[in-house]
Amino acid sequence: MTGQPSLAPRPSSADPHGSRPAGRLPRAAWHLRVNAVVAVWLLLFAVAALAHPFVPQARWLLVHLLLLGAVSNAVVIWSGHFAASVLRLPESDRGAPAAFRLAVLNAGAVAVMAGMAAGSWPAVLAGGTAVAAAVTVHAVRLAGLARRALPGRFTMTVRYYVAAAALLPLGAALGVIMARGGLSDDLAARVLTAHKLINLFGWLGLTVAGTLVTLWPTMLRTRVADGAERAARRALPVLLGGLGAAVAAVLVLPPPAAAAGVAVFAGGLVVAGVPWVREARGKTPSTFATWSVAAGSAWLLGTLAALALTLLTSPSWPAAAERTAALTAPLAAGWMAQVLLGALSFLVPVVLGGGPAAVRASTAELERGGAARLTAANAALLLCVLPVPGMVRVTCSVVLLGVLVAFLALLVRAVLGHRARGRSTTPEVRGARTAPAAEPRRPHRVLGGVAAGVAVVVLAVAAGGAVDVRSLPSAADAGSAAAATEDGRTVMPTGRTTTVAVTIRGMRFTPDTVKVPRGDRLVIKLHNLGTDRHDLVLDTGARTGRIAPGERATLDAGTVGHDLEGWCSVVGHRQMGMVLTVRATGTAPTSAPGHSMARGDGGPADSGGESARDSAAKAFDPMAEPPAGFTGRDARLLPARGGAGHTVHRETLTVRDVVREVAPGVRQKLWTFDGTAPGPVLRGRVGDTFEITLVNRGTTGHSVDFHAGALAPDRPMRTIQPGRSLTYRFTATRSGIWMYHCSTMPMSLHIANGMYGAVVIDPPDLPHVDREYVIVQSELYLGAQGGTADPEKLSAGLPDAVVFNGYANQYTRDRPTARVGERVRVWVLDAAPDRAGAFHVVGGQFDTVYQEGAYRLRPDDPGHGGAQILDLAPGSGGFVELSFPQAGDYPFVSHIMSDAERGARGVFRVTAR
Repeated sequence: MTGQPSLAPRPSSADPHGSRPAGRLPRAAWHLRVNAVVAVWLLLFAVAALAHPFVPQARWLLVHLLLLGAVSNAVVIWSGHFAASVLRLPESDRGAPAAFRLAVLNAGAVAVMAGMAAGSWPAVLAGGTAVAAAVTVHAVRLAGLARRALPGRFTMTVRYYVAAAALLPLGAALGVIMARGGLSDDLAARVLTAHKLINLFGWLGLTVAGTLVTLWPTMLRTRVADGAERAARRALPVLLGGLGAAVAAVLVLPPPAAAAGVAVFAGGLVVAGVPWVREARGKTPSTFATWSVAAGSAWLLGTLAALALTLLTSPSWPAAAERTAALTAPLAAGWMAQVLLGALSFLVPVVLGGGPAAVRASTAELERGGAARLTAANAALLLCVLPVPGMVRVTCSVVLLGVLVAFLALLVRAVLGHRARGRSTTPEVRGARTAPAAEPRRPHRVLGGVAAGVAVVVLAVAAGGAVDVRSLPSAADAGSAAAATEDGRTVMPTGRTTTVAVTIRGMRFTPDTVKVPRGDRLVIKLHNLGTDRHDLVLDTGARTGRIAPGERATLDAGTVGHDLEGWCSVVGHRQMGMVLTVRATGTAPTSAPGHSMARGDGGPADSGGESARDSAAKAFDPMAEPPAGFTGRDARLLPARGGAGHTVHRETLTVRDVVREVAPGVRQKLWTFDGTAPGPVLRGRVGDTFEITLVNRGTTGHSVDFHAGALAPDRPMRTIQPGRSLTYRFTATRSGIWMYHCSTMPMSLHIANGMYGAVVIDPPDLPHVDREYVIVQSELYLGAQGGTADPEKLSAGLPDAVVFNGYANQYTRDRPTARVGERVRVWVLDAAPDRAGAFHVVGGQFDTVYQEGAYRLRPDDPGHGGAQILDLAPGSGGFVELSFPQAGDYPFVSHIMSDAERGARGVFRVTAR
């Protein structure tokens, strides 16, 4: 390794054998402390990953905990270390100035994340400014080191670091602009994409590329390949030119134009990486550290290719931003996390030092189970990016998290072991040239580790598949006997097989009628070309599993003796017309009379018969009040966050299947946004931007439609399958109380089963009132106790109950309050799905009525007019205001009295001042 810089700078005459000037920590102690900051960020990432269902903006936070927190700290720490090494200068950056820069960087990162979570743009601005300032000072210091150093073989590395650090302030500025909001959808998508390109490929990508020029051969314990520094020098302008072209195209041109810049950037990496490949061919990677860096590099190249292809095929920047979001995990976990963990596994033992034996022991600790961890991580990540069932993706994510936690545990063990062994009297190891090579791993141990990693992923897939049970097993064998009977006589099989192809598009089987000769065995090849999961159930009991869009399934119906009926068993799909008829044609020989199975009309949607379907309805008492001590849904409406317009509201709505009580003694299985029906109430002002992340943790496909935004519905309102997510962004341009709901077909069933909510957009200059409440009216079509809504009742328009805020009569017990003379505003939304509303307060008169975006009545009405009803069509809303003249109980109802008598009622409790 002659001619290659060591990883640590050589001691100066003032610092013999690694001693330090006064006030400066020893190298090992310094790196132990500052890299503890990196470990803390990684630990926070692991905690947030475990708690992500309960963390606001979880995906954004996870990415920034890893990249802004852990990786950016590592970049600042180690680029300073490597710069001193390649310039052959003493490592002087271990005092108060370095500590202050790191403190500013971390304070800025915390402020950015806290500001995003709280919706506070000033905090994001302050945090982004702090991050940019810390990195700018770091760049100035690196440039100063380069100016005062003698020319050297690897000074090119420092130019990579300076260029990377100079780009970060621009990326941070774009992030702050994006957080400010108020951008059009097109401009917001452009700014977001440019922000990602600059930070990922500029700040992080250039740093990694510059470091690997010397770190990669050092990790391999081989010489730097001839021409490596020349390749690095040639690659830097190519990398900067490609990145600049891509960012410029993002800001002013359509997506395909940016693909060329991405391709040029990838070409620059290839130019720089050719020597790395030669080095690896000369000395094959044999440790976790080297293979982890190699695997990360492979993920980077694959993701760059996918990014270029995505840009080439995207019709607009909003579509491109949405599609490229899927590349975040490969870049963050596949590339950056693996490069970081690999580099730390090699570097930490070196900087801890303590002599050859100590370095070897620390290295061995961090290499424990390396093959298994590496295999499990990459196999799990590959499955996460493939179209696998949602729970399989979840269990594979847990494997990835386990690999990270295992690394942190090994890091702690290595540090504690180093401390326990004590500092050796041997002079501190100065670099990779004096560090002893780790013992070569035996092939059988490597293969055993790979097998163990594969086994972990296989178990994870099996566990996810078991949880993601999509249907009952096929009952073709049991159904064959029923299919082969006619008038009580068994049809003799002909020995022939009829195979038919059936496709699914929308809510239809095509063809919806198939013919099969009587006595033939029928095999149906089913291909789902729709946008939701479906299955096929025959009335004999034969069935496929649920198949996702694009998937295929084969149903063996057995020998057909009579006409059959089939349908999709997903709740409501049969009622929407997903029916398949099998016509038995011709005649076939029959045997003596035998027993035939009754042709049922079952399936999950209506299993259990009439009594089961009506069990919840029979338990429902329309006039029953909840028991004493009952706590209803809080109907109070909180004020809108932020200032006067242009606030960005970032929310995550997680679809969950839950069983909830919807009336005293009545429980139903609901499909919900965030576990409640109605979903969370959102509030803002005209000009505010809402960025909603929809995460489907349910058991079937769902979507969301926000009436408060005006935009093409094709992409943001599309159905996503379990385990998937999408981002829905809109700007509120008009005031009112707007409905949001699932728009997956059958839409009426998804709404009736709990998938609806309200968005309140304040009219300009909305007057202050003493109290505000929000009431969302909806209907219940009760199915089996603990089951989903009954689609047959829904189709017939026969609700069992009409309720306020999801529970019948809840506000007769847990009563909203007011005081005499206070002004009270009640926002009302009719979420339906079918019935109109007529909100009325018994004993009260409305002096203000705002309906569907316009005032119908105001307090200064010269005719002293008043109103008694806020009448609402399904899907519409408004608000009323009133003051209560006397203390007492004021019932509020739907004045469609039959609805009031089946749950749409409550009481205001008014007290004296």
